[in-house]
Amino acid sequence: MSWADYLLVSWHVSTRPAAIDFKAEPKPKWLGLQIERYQPIDDTHAIVEFVARYSLNGRAHRLHKTSNFIKENDRWFYVDDVFV
Repeated sequence: MSWADYLLVSWHVSTRPAAIDFKAEPKPKWLGLQIERYQPIDDTHAIVEFVARYSLNGRAHRLHKTSNFIKENDRWFYVDDVFV
């Protein structure tokens, strides 16, 4: 499964956009993902804070987010987030 396919199937249907342009240029090169914090809220809700590192046009960037997740049918789905 490609990262684009995984992104779509792991994004909760209530907040997933109807379409995502995965062919847009320039494309980032993903370098790493570090989980900073995992906070369970209850059996079906959790918060995850992470830092994703990538390069774009030869320049390094980092994406620091705190995201909300929901569990349905024994699977976790991304719902939404706040940039840190």
